Amino acid sequence: MSKQELDLIANRMLRGIAGLVVLDIARYPEPEESGDRPLGERIIAYIESAFAAYRVEWPSLFLHKTIGEDFFLYIGLEAGIPDAGLHIREVGMQIKLRLEQRLSATFGEDALIFQMGCAYMMPADHADTGKIVYDAAKRAIREARRSSVPRSGESVSRTERFLSILENQAIHAVYQPIVSFADGNVFGYESLTRGPKGSDFQSPLELFKFAEGEGLLYTLDRLAREKAIAGCGDLQKEQRVFINIPAHVIHDPHFTPGRTLKLLEERGLSPHNVVFEITERSSIEDFSTAKKILQHYRSQGYQIAIDDAGAGYSSLQAIAELHPDFIKVDRSLIHNIQKDKIKEHMLETFVAFADKMNIRIIAEGIEQTDELYKLMQMGIHFGQGYLLARPSSKMEPIEPRLVEQIRHQHRLRGSGGFPTIGAIAAPIRIFEPGTNISEAAGFFKENENELAAVVVSAGVPVGLVMREKLFQQLAGQYGIPLYWNRPIYRLMDPSPLIVDEQLTLDQVSQMSTARETKNLYDYVIVTSGERFIGVASVRSILESITKVRIEHARTANPLTGLPGNLQIQRELNRRIMDNRDFSVIYADLDFFKWFNDRYGFQKGDELIQYTAELLRETSGLYGEPDDFVGHIGGDDFIVLSRTESPNRLCEEMIRRFDAGVTAFLDPTEPVRVLDREGNRVQTDRVNISLSLIVCECCSSITAEYISSAAAKLKKRAKAHMGSVYFHERIGQRVAEC
Repeated sequence: MSKQELDLIANRMLRGIAGLVVLDIARYPEPEESGDRPLGERIIAYIESAFAAYRVEWPSLFLHKTIGEDFFLYIGLEAGIPDAGLHIREVGMQIKLRLEQRLSATFGEDALIFQMGCAYMMPADHADTGKIVYDAAKRAIREARRSSVPRSGESVSRTERFLSILENQAIHAVYQPIVSFADGNVFGYESLTRGPKGSDFQSPLELFKFAEGEGLLYTLDRLAREKAIAGCGDLQKEQRVFINIPAHVIHDPHFTPGRTLKLLEERGLSPHNVVFEITERSSIEDFSTAKKILQHYRSQGYQIAIDDAGAGYSSLQAIAELHPDFIKVDRSLIHNIQKDKIKEHMLETFVAFADKMNIRIIAEGIEQTDELYKLMQMGIHFGQGYLLARPSSKMEPIEPRLVEQIRHQHRLRGSGGFPTIGAIAAPIRIFEPGTNISEAAGFFKENENELAAVVVSAGVPVGLVMREKLFQQLAGQYGIPLYWNRPIYRLMDPSPLIVDEQLTLDQVSQMSTARETKNLYDYVIVTSGERFIGVASVRSILESITKVRIEHARTANPLTGLPGNLQIQRELNRRIMDNRDFSVIYADLDFFKWFNDRYGFQKGDELIQYTAELLRETSGLYGEPDDFVGHIGGDDFIVLSRTESPNRLCEEMIRRFDAGVTAFLDPTEPVRVLDREGNRVQTDRVNISLSLIVCECCSSITAEYISSAAAKLKKRAKAHMGSVYFHERIGQRVAEC
């Protein structure tokens, strides 16, 4: 390249923006393959003359070069133009298509096909213009060679249809609710792009796949984002809109959400309302760069989600490297999870991972009520799927019936364990974001026992100010003159731990202790429906957990460690209120008094402990994860289970008991078993009797009714010699159970 041409490019870079488009001939017409070089020369000459004409039509094309069969187009734009990279790519694509059409008309159908690549050029320290141009050419050529191989005439026509869609903005967004499992409210909506109805581009998968192949992914992505935000007129200030972002787009240096911010402001929203979903199906190769880019957007208030986690590629690596705010678990892991232990264990990995990293999980593709209940039981935070609501052109709420079901499930889940964080939330001083730092410092100076304050905007917490950290920053060199009259948001922590009031204390404790060391003792902010209601210190959380554990230990049976009668009653009432089928198994030992008298209290205690462990182990193997085993007292136990095969569970308990109880007998002495009246009975060991009550969802079932039914079955079982179980079904199925 001549010095004059390099000077021209350098001048363009200094004046504004310069880009390079490379067009590489991917296929010649048939005569070229027969060695007709004159035809090839005529084609190249034709292309060069076309470029001369295009420089009039596209003034931004300030220079073109032909080197062999590669054509280099230099595009210049004025400084300050938004989405400059998009403009450069669009100019290149339009010239490419115009050339292909004209060449087809002159030299025959499908005469010539180009592959295209683009690169951005910017002045750099210690790098001359020649080096900048050379590096840009390498990048553009590499992209061109990677682009899709020659298309047929139909493909050219399809590209024209696709460009027409972009030009006419003929795509639209639909919205699917994302529901909070804490209160049943709509937390946000995922925006899903749809092409023209009835066209071959109606499917978003086909739309984005074609855009990527044509080098127009960023163009389509920008338009999809604009359409997504344009439909957010009904989005509440505390809600989010989740926008899909292909992984390739975030690496584009021209991807800036500036246009998104403008649209948000026009609708009275902010970056706080936007979550960028990075699809996990698009592999991220450079995590270091992606992490820096995403951190830049986070600093502006946007949040990040990893989409399709579990559907392919390295989900856990993406989560570990990018530290997202949300993990969206793919439908493939959610479908029938209540019946698939492997899926359950895999999802447990995500839950454990997320809890330690303070990430919230969204389960996608929920279509069954049992899936919903299982996910809530596992501690998933949010859900999305056809069961809750289908995508709609408007931001629709979910049915009140579903809201009540979710709230009911959550209340029940919390009642059986630790109390919620909302129970210990305490009031605290709040400041507006614009409050002067001097006012906050004065407050802490006058109130020495106050350790923190919360920054709240329109009822929503946006930051935390810890007393000690504020004074440390002010005590530094130039601290007071630099910050004293500045607004408090300048020194607040913009990313404190904020939790919903419905989270249990043990959940919040795990999230709190997972924070960085410097934030370990910062207050936890508590909200209700995103609105600030109070704070909790780490000390108050730990003290409350200790009290609960002491209470559990106090009410647990001291011999077996199993929950005692108070917890049994709570759990039984919880299952009844749950309005779902469950089974109750009462277990007691036959002739235990004889065994205790014959072998002594120590052996008797060992047999009780053996029975407790047997029931717990068998429930773990043949029941469900949330099965409950309690010790009523003496040799009486209770098991609550949602297993679909309660009979098998009873049979396995009996088999295991009979196989193991003989180890407690003395084989050297003859066995003479006596009943409570001292009469000899026809057995040679202790037996176990089980009363199985299968409770079908029905509001008329009570704990007293279950106990009465069990007493009748127990009497029948005692009249039968040997280990045995009797069962009865109570309640009846109703339409909405």
